[in-house]
Amino acid sequence: MVIVLFVLVLWYGGLFFQSFFLHRYAAHQVFTMSKLMERITFVLTWIFQGSSYLSAYGYGVMHRMHHAYTDTKEDPHSPSHDANLFAMMWKTKTIYQDINKQRISIDERFTKNVPQWKGFDTFASSRFSRLLWITLYILVFVYFVTAWWQWLLLPIAFLMAPIHGVIINWFGHIYGYVNYQMKNTSKNLFRFDFLMMGEGYHNNHHKHASRANFGVKWYEIDITYLIIKLLDIFGLIHLKPIRIKK
Repeated sequence: MVIVLFVLVLWYGGLFFQSFFLHRYAAHQVFTMSKLMERITFVLTWIFQGSSYLSAYGYGVMHRMHHAYTDTKEDPHSPSHDANLFAMMWKTKTIYQDINKQRISIDERFTKNVPQWKGFDTFASSRFSRLLWITLYILVFVYFVTAWWQWLLLPIAFLMAPIHGVIINWFGHIYGYVNYQMKNTSKNLFRFDFLMMGEGYHNNHHKHASRANFGVKWYEIDITYLIIKLLDIFGLIHLKPIRIKK
């Protein structure tokens, strides 16, 4: 079915660039890339995230704050301090916008070397850009829908990036298992993370934040990391050597 395939491409395409570019590159800088490659990746992130495009700067800064303040009142998103997932996501949206629009003062440790392309971000985050993608999604659905239930997938297409965020930031701090006992509520959602391409190994990531591979056990296959390794082999990016500490 075309619609299901379309939504799956948006799901995994948007998720890959959120994990690869916004998370592992912008926030944690576990690898380097050329300026040209960085600009290309900005554009690809916009294409695959579409109407729910997230700025590398806003995401990177906010995610660093999450690691510094995990499960405290200063955490931009924590089930420990928000009444429900909608309250958490609204708070996250507000802080993200405040960072992007420079309405709040941010400690330099959270902004250092975070990639920023102000002109492109202004366009990609604009109402015009988001409405353009929404219109395109609706046209695809109008043309290819073959059953009424497929229309239920349209809101998912509109809000793909926030949905990815809530799975990790809410459910990844409530459900799952832990490999490491830590002073936070981070959990690994799946033993094989087929759904979130490695992002679901959230407990592992909080323990080893600067490690490119979020999997630790033999069965914790990090799909995004495998793609990163290929890109490194072909010289498109350059992984930083990090040893895991037990």
